[in-house]
Amino acid sequence: MSIKPDTWIRKMAREHRMIEPFVDDQVSGGIISYGVSSYGYDLRVTDEFKIFTNVRSTVVDPKSFDENTMVVDYQGSECIIPPNSFALARSLEYFRIPRNILVICLGKSTYARCGIITNVTPLEPEWEGHLTLEISNTTPLPARIYANEGIAQLLFFEGDPVCETSYADRKGKYQSQTGITGPRI
Repeated sequence: MSIKPDTWIRKMAREHRMIEPFVDDQVSGGIISYGVSSYGYDLRVTDEFKIFTNVRSTVVDPKSFDENTMVVDYQGSECIIPPNSFALARSLEYFRIPRNILVICLGKSTYARCGIITNVTPLEPEWEGHLTLEISNTTPLPARIYANEGIAQLLFFEGDPVCETSYADRKGKYQSQTGITGPRI
């Protein structure tokens, strides 16, 4: 990159509506930070969660995923994930990834240091939507997640040349998702 990474992210966000809503600075102070960082963007989690439960002794099967038997819907400013459990959530931000960009998402260290792991698969060129976040509590204790605060960091990679086939070209099954989206085959 010939310009500073944080300047590049601001430029891409404006020109391509890559991140909406977009926070032009790092917001912190008594909260888990979000917004533009040195080399990326820290995204927020909304107040909508799907918490996995074993009440019905169901087997998790990505080819036959019945969220009605596996998850409990929850909405609130804080979400408690049970010990050794898992929740799905979504990003507050909506993303439109340009054709020449690949985005990798990593969990924030504040949560990781508490045994809370956030996983998101790469945001492929020309993918758009709200991210579905997978949040694992790896501890033997309940874990608290704060809505509308930072949950993960995005790192942006510019491809040269531009990819031959984008996510939109493949008509990817998660294109334009707006809610918490379970697995699709």
